[in-house]
Amino acid sequence: VIGKGMTPPQKTIFPPEKICMDWRQKRRPGAGLYNLGSTCYLNVILQCLTYTPPLANYLLSRQHSRFCHQQGFCMMCIMEAHVRKVLFSSASAIRPRAVIRDLKFIGEFKPDIPGDAYEFLRCTLNAMQRACLSEGSDLDVPSQENTIISQIFGGFLRSRVTCLSCKTVSDFYKVFLDVLLKIKGASSLTTALEDFVTPKQMDGRKSFKCSKCKKKVAVTKMVTVHHEPRVLTVCLGRADDRTSRKLSQVVEYPEYLDLRPYMSDPDGEPLLYSLYAVVVHSGHTCLGGHFFCYTKASDEQWYKMNDVSVDSCGIHTVLGQQAYLLFYAR
Repeated sequence: VIGKGMTPPQKTIFPPEKICMDWRQKRRPGAGLYNLGSTCYLNVILQCLTYTPPLANYLLSRQHSRFCHQQGFCMMCIMEAHVRKVLFSSASAIRPRAVIRDLKFIGEFKPDIPGDAYEFLRCTLNAMQRACLSEGSDLDVPSQENTIISQIFGGFLRSRVTCLSCKTVSDFYKVFLDVLLKIKGASSLTTALEDFVTPKQMDGRKSFKCSKCKKKVAVTKMVTVHHEPRVLTVCLGRADDRTSRKLSQVVEYPEYLDLRPYMSDPDGEPLLYSLYAVVVHSGHTCLGGHFFCYTKASDEQWYKMNDVSVDSCGIHTVLGQQAYLLFYAR
């Protein structure tokens, strides 16, 4: 087996033993968020990140801002202030003004134009990752994978490519902060994950150069989770690849998920995750519509968060949604 892409980091930016997966303080849920134009896509991601316990614990400790020397825009400082404001506010709703003000630094977003929640999540995590790395930008790539953001959301995928001519196996590893699943024909999260790890024949153009055959060959490719993240973020891809129409089918998802069957080593101990946030998209097209979310607060209760409103609800309601993003924690 020829392996590429996994080398141990030379420097630990954030020590993993300092990550606390349980809430350090229990309190009632925080404030709702005003929709400042067409900003529901951004509100849901801010709420889901606010209720991600290891991230909230870190942001509430002010460990970042105390030592931050960033001039101008810093996504970690913005999130730190935002989470404090939401969780400690006596108001029923607040305006996420700092995030809106710096939208152009986060990604290609404008407050008055509807955006996509998944894209905003990816851009926000990348901006937070950049803020963590700004202290030491000359780090080797593996060291970049152990910022607080990588330690919480990051895992490794393994792509195992097998040459159909000589059967040589090549392994490639890459970091992920989220997993995008195809849901066409899938009735549940588990069937979508099974499809994700099923070996696919990469036929058509012989695009892979086999190191043994010394030429481009037909191969099979199998992707598995090689190193599990502490927080697993899944996007159920609701845009049809061919037509870009929205796939509105129900995809069932569990409150507790065992990731073990989808790992490179599927025979070990169970790897159990617990659902703590769900983003829902309502509307018939991917471009229009509205985003709202469900999050589990530190009081262990579920709440529906729809812009300014925050209403308690039960797990049955949470599990019966047309989910777009799912957040699971170890």
